[in-house]
Amino acid sequence: MKRPALQLTTIEAGLPYPLGATAGKEGVNFALFSAHATRVELCLYDDSGQHEIARVDLPEYTDEVWHGHLPGVRAGQVYGYRVHGPYAPADGHRFNPAKLLLDPYARELVGGLTWGAQILGYEPGHAEADLSLSTLDSAPCVPKARVVGPLGKPVPQQRRVPWDRTVIYEAHVKGFTQQHPAVPPGARGRFAGLAQPEVIAYIKSLGITSVELLPIQVFVDDPHLGDLGLTNYWGYNTLGYFAPDPRYGSAADCRETVARLHDAGLEVLLDVVYNHTPEGNALGPTLSFKGIDNASYYRLLPDDRRHYINDTGTGNTLNASHPRVQQLIADSLRYWVSEIGVDGFRFDLATVLAREPDGFTPQHSFLSLCQQDPVLGRAKLIAEPWDCGPGGHQVGQFPPGWAEWNDQYRDTVRAFWRGDEAQAPALAARLAGSCDPFGHRGRRPWASVNFITAHDGFTLNDLVSYNERHNDANGENNQDGSSNNLSWNCGAEGETDDAEVIALRQRQQRNLLATLLLSHGTPMLLAGDESSRSQGGNNNAYCQDNPVSWLQWEGLRDDQTLMQAFVRKLLWLRAELAVLRPQRHASGEPHPDLALRDVVWLNAAGEPIEDAHWDEPGMRSLGLLSDGRTLCGPTAAAQDHVVALLVLNAHHDLVPWTLPGHDGVQHWVRLMDNHVPLETTVPSFAPGEVYEVTGRSALLWVAGTHAAAQAHVAALVERIARGEAHP
Repeated sequence: MKRPALQLTTIEAGLPYPLGATAGKEGVNFALFSAHATRVELCLYDDSGQHEIARVDLPEYTDEVWHGHLPGVRAGQVYGYRVHGPYAPADGHRFNPAKLLLDPYARELVGGLTWGAQILGYEPGHAEADLSLSTLDSAPCVPKARVVGPLGKPVPQQRRVPWDRTVIYEAHVKGFTQQHPAVPPGARGRFAGLAQPEVIAYIKSLGITSVELLPIQVFVDDPHLGDLGLTNYWGYNTLGYFAPDPRYGSAADCRETVARLHDAGLEVLLDVVYNHTPEGNALGPTLSFKGIDNASYYRLLPDDRRHYINDTGTGNTLNASHPRVQQLIADSLRYWVSEIGVDGFRFDLATVLAREPDGFTPQHSFLSLCQQDPVLGRAKLIAEPWDCGPGGHQVGQFPPGWAEWNDQYRDTVRAFWRGDEAQAPALAARLAGSCDPFGHRGRRPWASVNFITAHDGFTLNDLVSYNERHNDANGENNQDGSSNNLSWNCGAEGETDDAEVIALRQRQQRNLLATLLLSHGTPMLLAGDESSRSQGGNNNAYCQDNPVSWLQWEGLRDDQTLMQAFVRKLLWLRAELAVLRPQRHASGEPHPDLALRDVVWLNAAGEPIEDAHWDEPGMRSLGLLSDGRTLCGPTAAAQDHVVALLVLNAHHDLVPWTLPGHDGVQHWVRLMDNHVPLETTVPSFAPGEVYEVTGRSALLWVAGTHAAAQAHVAALVERIARGEAHP
């Protein structure tokens, strides 16, 4: 076997050594972190990754980094590592040179993963199997890394959408375009599909500002899914943190798609999974981290280092407290911002990233790193603020600068519209930006990412069509997925031809959408909910890479296109009315200078709800009056001094509502009534008039308090009459 000579590398004083494979004019620098290894072999392969052509030791070990310079090698070289060290699971070490390991910094992968005994670090067959050492060579069964050069010129910095104007659209790269008729067949389900003008125009037409993509970093399919003929469709099983999954295209394809979305003024956010890896528990495979330095990369039980802390529910937990693991994550995030051009991230099970041995801490060094980093500090950072470990639910506890998914919002709004009792107090807080968990340390309402549905759970249509999950197609005897959906089928389980049930479901979907898109905070819409997409009651479609999960584009029913138009109208109103997206939390107290309250909670008599009445379990109708003069602040434009009245009625029957009197309000203009959602006639009402609010409906009135605000409202009325609200 040919053994090319290595030249020793030198490290410039004061500079950290770059990890991964760095291609230069004279060759390639290779560097791998491992604090406990005794030897690291670099294995070179032909272009196919099938045949090893050379093997050589990395000669230098500096600051726990193994490194070397290989002259004459260029970008395109395929490689992997074999790492030597103790195989001592009881001490947390699982080194095994029989296993070819993927570089954690790999930016492109060659080949796929074949599940089987060859990728296990031990000889299987008994309960103590992982205490033995496997001698089976895994090289034929694992992906390898390819050295890549620069993608091109640095990505120009995108002008970020202000948080108060941000509307997030959660979408799947494949599912969004796989059935789109305007996307060329070769581009469907890939990055190139998202870059098509027709696709981008549709997203823009809805009023979306920020597209959040489900995981696109290289991921692997779970072995049990292959036996069932299924795949890991969602992608929450990341193996390579720098490489886009080839199922969607190359890094260049991804970069080009981001650029096209930027051209249209859209942001791109990535859902990222830095909490665990596919290597599982003690009986899982050895693919990368486990064989490179298991004791550094993973959180191990302190009194039994053979086993892993499982705060993720997947078998292992990445140790984000370790400086080199933090470096890996931060380097990965910077790459996606600087080289690919993305604008931010949603962190899956983000509580894991801020755990110390004694639990979650908002002062965790990783969270501080993200805020202080010159690249990441300008990105949007969104936490899923929970994990499966003790004390894992941490909504509202992430530090300033972070936004967070708000599951309290989801559950409260679902329960209210389902008709549950005693929901009014919690609903009031959710509609007004959830000040209870988020109104501290100067955090703004936008820190609450409000959502009713997401990839995980029922779609909006299924939320009002099923009482129970129907996940039989997942092959787990309908035991997977949540059984606590707070859903209501409106009188029939699943598909029905009952006209009354269908009409009620459509109205309930509009109620939920109106609540979401008109609440204070940052709304997140699940792609397809605007078209009443159904998954047939499957609330855990993570393995359904088929029409169950793909968006439908052709043959939409009239009610589905009506729902799209309704979403356009709601987001148009949100964009035009600053009072619907305030940048400060409401207090409900009189403003010291204006003698006005920023918000007032009203009953059907048009009067403030008294403290004693909040505990009434049957309260299912209430109004939120928001005053732009106090909510938008003294520096706001005069046209923003609009008063908005959002009325929600979860009663099954009509409720007479008295329109309230309010300082400066001469008449109320009804911009939206869920019972007549796209009406172009915009009626006005005097304070004190009674309006019959139909059962299970949501309504929005506005009023201008002086000339500029009144003119703004009048202009909105004219534009609605011309059909501009829902093109």
